[in-house]
Amino acid sequence: MLDIRDDFDQQRQMYSVLVLHFIEGVKQSEIAERLNLSHTKVNRMIAAGRKAGMVKITIASPYQRLVDLENEISRRFGLRQSVVTPTVSDNPETALQMVGRVAANHLLETIRDGDVIAITGGKAVSAVVDNLQAERRFDVRVVPLTGGVQGKHYTDVNHLATQLAEKLGGSASLVHAPLFAEDEEQRDLLMNVASIREVFDLARQAQVALVGIGSVEAPGSGYYDLLPDAARGGQALVDAGIAGEFLAHLTMADGQLARIDLNSRVVALDPGQLARCPNIIGVAAGAIKAGPVAATLAGRYLTSLVVDEAIAGYLLDHEGRETS
Repeated sequence: MLDIRDDFDQQRQMYSVLVLHFIEGVKQSEIAERLNLSHTKVNRMIAAGRKAGMVKITIASPYQRLVDLENEISRRFGLRQSVVTPTVSDNPETALQMVGRVAANHLLETIRDGDVIAITGGKAVSAVVDNLQAERRFDVRVVPLTGGVQGKHYTDVNHLATQLAEKLGGSASLVHAPLFAEDEEQRDLLMNVASIREVFDLARQAQVALVGIGSVEAPGSGYYDLLPDAARGGQALVDAGIAGEFLAHLTMADGQLARIDLNSRVVALDPGQLARCPNIIGVAAGAIKAGPVAATLAGRYLTSLVVDEAIAGYLLDHEGRETS
């Protein structure tokens, strides 16, 4: 049995080994040579020191404030992951591109060979696709979650699905139907066309969804670009209490779908039909999207979120006031 002096000597030697290895970055072989110990003993001391709680590793991020925001957003809203980008400019396009770049990396970390990736259209998803740089090919299929919009080529869901599939090395299936039908009856007919139904069936089975979140506050809202001319509502939607748009469906502040004619005409999956997807990534940038993102989170439609600092600050302040 060791006496206290033997125990102290072993602890002191272990401490020296740990300092050399973890603080000074000395390799185990060099420690063994310097302290005249076997490599095996050095390895055992390091393992024993960690087990005894003598090693506490702290990694300091230069963006610790943003990391704290991410952790708090995930905790409060029940998300698997949140990513917050720093505010580096007052230019909205700069914020959008930064969010797009980070979301593209998050998407690459999430997808696996064999996945179906379902996406929406819009500026945010377009920024993700533009910034995506895959280092290898992925055996994936990309499908739309909504119908298309004529005259908006670069933000149209079919164009983005094709572009994303090409960048990933996968394939795309497209929805050849407008985003809005003339009425609910026509919408139901379109949703039951075999070629359209098959694509939406794939979307319901998606392993990953990449979705933008829309605002109805003009100017700056892209939602009105989606509407047929006769249905442009402008301030009327805001006055009706509409908080935002998700999968082209208008939502209230509590995340519930608005009881409004436009929602009955949307050629798209509704948010509830996406609920089985294990990875639903929401992407948004700009203060105008803060309220819509809050509504989407209230509806529990996402598993992860990529936003800028302005939206993140609003979410925590807004949620704090709502629950106080």
